[in-house]
Amino acid sequence: MKRIARLRGELDSWRNLQTRLAEARELAEMDDESIRADLETEVAALEKLADQKELTALLGGKYDSGDALLSINAGAGGTDSQDWSAMLLRMYLRWAEDSGYNVDVLDQTEGEEAGIKSVTMSISGENAYGYLKSEKGVHRLVRISPFDSNARRHTSFTQVEVLPQVEADEDVELNMNDVKIESFRAGGAGGQNVQKNDTAIRMTHLPTGIVASCQNERSQNQNRENALRVLKARLLERKREEEEAELAKLKGALQKNEWGSQIRSYVLHPYQMVKDHRTEYEVGNAAGVLDGDLDGFIEAYLRMQVGEK
Repeated sequence: MKRIARLRGELDSWRNLQTRLAEARELAEMDDESIRADLETEVAALEKLADQKELTALLGGKYDSGDALLSINAGAGGTDSQDWSAMLLRMYLRWAEDSGYNVDVLDQTEGEEAGIKSVTMSISGENAYGYLKSEKGVHRLVRISPFDSNARRHTSFTQVEVLPQVEADEDVELNMNDVKIESFRAGGAGGQNVQKNDTAIRMTHLPTGIVASCQNERSQNQNRENALRVLKARLLERKREEEEAELAKLKGALQKNEWGSQIRSYVLHPYQMVKDHRTEYEVGNAAGVLDGDLDGFIEAYLRMQVGEK
């Protein structure tokens, strides 16, 4: 039913565009100067809508139309890296808000001095995974560290993981006898928000060692459900990576390990620039990117993928 609703909505949007184009054509044929300004406004709106449709047409993967799980994990760089992770969290929250997506933070571990060590969130809405899959990889920040008393330049690394949310159980095989489930007390900043009961859940898939945890809900059942959702997504990703590696082996090609590669650099000193190393797309407005303006990078990545295919 969800897929039917999505397809019906997609058809309705194309029919609406078709109707608006026909009406605009009729107005243009009238050659009436009094409606010229309104017609130019409508044409500009139609061009923008057509560009959006073209971008959406680049999404052809099995899971592209569905929801996404996005995790941010601080890497090398200590407190600077944890602060960088918090900056990336803010960037993705801004992008999701501007794009009309719903965000649910499932698990978050605060940094010892500042920022965050890790966070996992669910981003729900049409084509969420299709757009966000371009963000998977290592993100590098170069800036004057606010935590260095000598005001020296520091480089920080943070890893972003993007997974499709598994809707159908047949997409991934999971025997619950292979899963170790632990409950623990959720951490927090203190005060009334700290849980007095063991509501947080950690799941470990014993055959692979893959771990998923959730502690942001007050109900243990909700945390268990969300942790299972993350575990299934990570198992699915592992299965896909193994299939891609096997395919590359059969082709006799070297498999690029994007999971551990540096995909993008954000430079705040001595100049401002954000550059994607896969597509060579770059902008000078680093502040705008950190405020959630990611569409240019996403579009460049999707076009590169289509070109490679």
